[in-house]
Amino acid sequence: MIHDAVRPLISHKIIDDVINALQKYDAVDVAIPSTDTIIKVDEKLKIIEIPDRSKYWRGQTPQGFKLGLIKKAHNLAKKDNFTKVTDDCGLIIHYKLSDVYVVKGEEENIKITYPIDLYLADKLFQLKTIKNLEENIENLKNKVIVIFGASRGIGKAIMEEALKVGAIVYGFSRSNGVDVRNRNDIRKALESVYKKEGKVDYVIVTAAILKKKPLLHFNYDEVIEQININYIGSINVALESYSYLKESKGSLILFTSSSYTRGRAFYSIYSSTKAAMVNLVQALSEEWSKDGIKINAICPERTATPMRFENFGKEPPETLLDPYYVAKMTLSVLLSNVTGQVIEIRKSNATS
Repeated sequence: MIHDAVRPLISHKIIDDVINALQKYDAVDVAIPSTDTIIKVDEKLKIIEIPDRSKYWRGQTPQGFKLGLIKKAHNLAKKDNFTKVTDDCGLIIHYKLSDVYVVKGEEENIKITYPIDLYLADKLFQLKTIKNLEENIENLKNKVIVIFGASRGIGKAIMEEALKVGAIVYGFSRSNGVDVRNRNDIRKALESVYKKEGKVDYVIVTAAILKKKPLLHFNYDEVIEQININYIGSINVALESYSYLKESKGSLILFTSSSYTRGRAFYSIYSSTKAAMVNLVQALSEEWSKDGIKINAICPERTATPMRFENFGKEPPETLLDPYYVAKMTLSVLLSNVTGQVIEIRKSNATS
């Protein structure tokens, strides 16, 4: 496989698709359909042809080849001093060595050519997400998991699903005297688990509140309450969990929301705290990578939780994610090697 270093946003999916195609074909290219009209001009920049764009795709990389084939192509080109190609597939076609199969690329797989591309790549990286990960959560057996916000909703579902596979789970919330706004509460909770189990493998924070109304209708205490629970609370948990996760080379999972990319009317405070959560995850993943700690953010679509029902009333069940599906996907992330990522959990990927 041959890839442009100037395409830094290549995805696992594209790589997998090329590898799979190579089981059947000797040469594979990656491309996407052109959304622009293609024009052919002469040396005076006058249009001489406007071809049917439905037959024109924009090439990307990586390109994959059977090794003997691409070596032969390059040896022929070297012998002929042939350089009038822009990529390796061009050599295969020029020498008529093989058909070249095309797998579909992605718009995000951009090429850094102009200064504006650096800006766009930076923004794409900030918003980069990973779709559902599928790890075998039965491998969590005997792992020690601590959940803050375990009394209801997604936190409760995570606790129940983890217990099913034999994990050792401790759940904390205000209902049993642990408030994420209070670092001392968190410290005591983690100390109690470590004293009993001798380790803490994973920490998950689902604690959050949402009050849906215009900002002008909030009083100051309500604003501070949301910020402290939704954002400061996660910082508190991260700080108190650090030493335990460093020892276990474990993982920290925080929760964001689909509203993090764009603030939404009537829950401006909630949306902005969830945007802050993504930045926190990205920053800490870099700061703590040397310590072997993985940190990710779970971003579920609308989910059937008590908090959702309290703010939005009754909604068609088929439009909402099952919290137990979100729980299974969250536990799956604990076993993955990714860090610093936003993992989207979508209804379209749910199978149960």
